[in-house]
Amino acid sequence: MAKKEFKAESKRMLEMMINSIYTQKEIFLRELISNASDAIDKIYYKALSDEGLVFNKEDYYVKVTVDKASRTLTISDTGIGMTEEEMESNLGIIARSGSLAFKNENEAKDGHDIIGQFGVGFYSAFMVADDVVVISKALGSDKAFKWESLGADGYTIEPYEKETVGTEVILTIKENTEDEQYDDYLEEYRLKSIIKKYSDFIRFPIKMDVTGSQPKEGSETEFEEVVEEQTVNSMVPIWRKNKNELTTEDYDNFYAEKRYGYDKPLKHIHISADGAVEYNAILFIPESTPYDYYTKEYEKGLELYSNGVLIMSKSADLLPDYFSFVKGMVDSSDLSLNISREMLQHDRQLTLIAKNIKNKIKSQLQSLLKDERDKYELFYKAFGRQLKFGVYNDYGINKETLQDLLMFYSSTEKKLVTLDEYIARMPEEQKFIYYASGESVERIEKLPQTEIVADKGYEMLYLTDDIDEFAIKVIATYKEKEFKSVSSGDLGIEADESEKPTEAEESENKELFEAMKGILSGKVKNVKASKRLKTHPVCLSTEGELTIEMEKILKSMSTGQDVQADKVLEININHEVFHSLKAAAETDQEKLSLYTHLLYNQALLIEGLQVSDPVQFTNDICKIMV
Repeated sequence: MAKKEFKAESKRMLEMMINSIYTQKEIFLRELISNASDAIDKIYYKALSDEGLVFNKEDYYVKVTVDKASRTLTISDTGIGMTEEEMESNLGIIARSGSLAFKNENEAKDGHDIIGQFGVGFYSAFMVADDVVVISKALGSDKAFKWESLGADGYTIEPYEKETVGTEVILTIKENTEDEQYDDYLEEYRLKSIIKKYSDFIRFPIKMDVTGSQPKEGSETEFEEVVEEQTVNSMVPIWRKNKNELTTEDYDNFYAEKRYGYDKPLKHIHISADGAVEYNAILFIPESTPYDYYTKEYEKGLELYSNGVLIMSKSADLLPDYFSFVKGMVDSSDLSLNISREMLQHDRQLTLIAKNIKNKIKSQLQSLLKDERDKYELFYKAFGRQLKFGVYNDYGINKETLQDLLMFYSSTEKKLVTLDEYIARMPEEQKFIYYASGESVERIEKLPQTEIVADKGYEMLYLTDDIDEFAIKVIATYKEKEFKSVSSGDLGIEADESEKPTEAEESENKELFEAMKGILSGKVKNVKASKRLKTHPVCLSTEGELTIEMEKILKSMSTGQDVQADKVLEININHEVFHSLKAAAETDQEKLSLYTHLLYNQALLIEGLQVSDPVQFTNDICKIMV
């Protein structure tokens, strides 16, 4: 019997396929089971046009059999089988797909669709096997044939005896190496786990002889080992079932079975889409943050299936970064797969699915916010920071998508509120959306800068996350109202007439403030009378876009940025301390310098900033005590 050479490229081509196309060796089993499923589907298609052929689904299955003694793994099916010519054509020519040719000649009906697209999946068997044997008997033929190959050197085909229609693929598994434990592919548990991972939703039964135990006859304490044939795949995926037949418990169980998280999902989204692209999806909004969510190690993405076969465990392209917390899966027959069926080509179908999923997630979150506020706030506590980062990231390109989902703590409502709710409560004369930044609500409430805004009865948003103010700066305006930090130079609030200084006082104060500015040269951009302070003697405000809170955050980053906000020292001219300043300016320049540094350092501490020279600061305090 003469050995035939493969009709595709050389040995190097086959070695490249085996060693480079697939990232994980275990995928060989997915490929062979998919081929077996296709073989059964082909009989189904024949039955549609052949009245003499009855397709009884119960008669069709895939069987996985292990023989550890001979180190063989067999994948058999009751599908359509192959003639000698089909063996020559489909197995002798690398990268030719019999399934794809069949698929192009027949139209899918009743939800049946051929999985195969490329002809290299079969050759993935050589990643784990030294010898591959295919025994097949075609439907309508009384002859069977055996195809055998040891790899790229070639193959043989010879007549063989086989009673039933179908195909057996027999792999002689490689011996273990230092790098690979090939014995794993002879272990029952490992094979079951691979089948559950990749082929759980193949629509025909995948059977295995499974080892279990049962009580010995006549004994309640002794057990004996038994082997029984079991179906190890689920066959009917939940996403193909009618939504009306499914309960919340069904979705929660699927979430747990797929190990999407150890919590319970807050909400699920079940999509069955027809139109420009057809797909099914089940998405989950988790209740709590994964332990590694805000780390570089976290990997976003949805499980991606093609006709029920897992193609990718994490398809990152299906989710925008700002919705990376979403878990779930997508199944579509319209995807353009690459040659290994492991990765997607970036194409129109994928883009359409991703766009639709993004819109569905936003719609679900909006519904949650409107109808189940408690649940939304629970979600927001876990993932609100990611939404705010989504606003800030990519130069604010996604702010219109996300801004209505944001919430901040309200100074008047004493709870989280949306921007829309804030706007609805604004008095007609209020010019800006006011906000204050700080490490906590408690610290913000004590800030001197909030006094005048609170005194006017205006609501403030408290920003306590490090990303908050950066996101607000990107949004800039909401419903034609500009955001304004309570620490910014102009709050758009006029002081009462009785509190305004006279022209003579302003002239007199100008000289004092110029002197103080000189004392604090390089530390502040200006010193001026405050229009915002009521009871506090001093505070810092800023000019320009960079605020004090943003300065603190940027300085805390590992990039080591030495950024400085343009600080302005504001003095409450109606406070008793101001009178002491004026007296010192008139009689004692050294004391003026002492008071100026004390007030500046006091303002720094109020903002949570470090005093540059703590020893000098304590010495200054001691000087005014003696």
